[in-house]
Amino acid sequence: MEGLRRRCEKKLRGLRVPDPFDLDQFCDEVAARRGRPLIRRPVPGLSAEAPCGLWIGTERADHVFFDPGTSPLHAEHIVLHELSHILCGHSGADAALARLFPDLEPGAVRRMLGRVAYTDAQEREAEMMASLIRGRSARGPRTTLGRVADALGFE
Repeated sequence: MEGLRRRCEKKLRGLRVPDPFDLDQFCDEVAARRGRPLIRRPVPGLSAEAPCGLWIGTERADHVFFDPGTSPLHAEHIVLHELSHILCGHSGADAALARLFPDLEPGAVRRMLGRVAYTDAQEREAEMMASLIRGRSARGPRTTLGRVADALGFE
């Protein structure tokens, strides 16, 4: 776990995290770093039965989708998790694509989007990154997420 954390912290070097945290400003920072628009959209239907969030990178923009039917704090974490996949250079999401495009042949969707499935290691890395990003701006009163990060030994 400590090695994972060090790798994630290294990837976050040079990335400005607003303090106090502001998701819009952080998304602008990621978009500027990538040199392309980052579009966030709530998508009803993303839930426990489906992914809570999804990132689809196209030639022109990064699209991050999240479940609007959850708490604001959870929605923020979902977006940070998807942004972490972007920052880590991951690609994937076959299961999510199958749910979003049930009438399309999975191979066609993969070819169209150029994606493969995330590994468990990539999911752990994205979770660690999301927690570290949010934890970097928690200098004031601790948020619920900050207290959870503290309990798990994240800074």
